[in-house]
Amino acid sequence: MVKERGRKVISQNRKARHDWSVLDTYEAGIALTGTEVKSLRQGKAQLVDGFATVDDGEVWLRNVHIPEYTEGTWTNHEPRRSRKLLLHRHEIERLVGKIKESGLSLVPLSLYFSDGKAKVELALARGKKAHDKRRDIAKRDVEREIQREIGRARKGRR
Repeated sequence: MVKERGRKVISQNRKARHDWSVLDTYEAGIALTGTEVKSLRQGKAQLVDGFATVDDGEVWLRNVHIPEYTEGTWTNHEPRRSRKLLLHRHEIERLVGKIKESGLSLVPLSLYFSDGKAKVELALARGKKAHDKRRDIAKRDVEREIQREIGRARKGRR
């Protein structure tokens, strides 16, 4: 059997970077059942409403939708069950301290296979207010316009 190499993205949470300002990111493994892995290999998962919590020294990924495996039988998994995340103890302790002291949240940014193992990229994030979102959109529009002008200048149109 050939071992997988590299990184294969299954799902990304594009809305997360719009709604949250990302302060730090962590890579965590996920404890999955067999049918969940098979469903992920088909490229099906939704991270939109997902979040992570720390309960009794363990990190849990909640509200992430991994659909049932189509060829599965009675051993199929529940699509929105809580899944345990695999992190080192010192990472969990650091996360607990940051979450409690400053009101931050853990948000999944992407779900992917890294060398054949399912991983999730977690973000330590703070929620954005409406005016922060508008400012980010305006900044992105200005940068896009600057890049257009630079491109026009290089082509000699201006």
